[in-house]
Amino acid sequence: MGVEILEQSVERVVATMPVEGNRQSFGLLHGGASLAVGEAVGSWAAVIHASTLGKTAVGVDVSATHHRSARSGRVTVTATPIHLGRTLTTHEVLIENEDGQRLCTMRITNLLLDRPIPG
Repeated sequence: MGVEILEQSVERVVATMPVEGNRQSFGLLHGGASLAVGEAVGSWAAVIHASTLGKTAVGVDVSATHHRSARSGRVTVTATPIHLGRTLTTHEVLIENEDGQRLCTMRITNLLLDRPIPG
């Protein structure tokens, strides 16, 4: 998918992804690609928070609204926390084009679990 992480912290995770290679048959950015990258970035943000508690995160809910699409360039994906709890996290994930226009708004909720002990 060509995803590159630009920034990662508890406060925000930012990534980019090219539209090229992630299009559907009409030449538009594929909605499934948007959801995949958004879920990946939102889950990574949850894992960063979970790691501060000695836990890990697993997704339990994701929803998305597609506002517009893109035919070229790169999109920027930004996950910011709505709620950072000890059991659940919820993040808003925005996908924007190179002009800063919102393409997709997502919300992802992750369940925080104790990390399994290796061995």
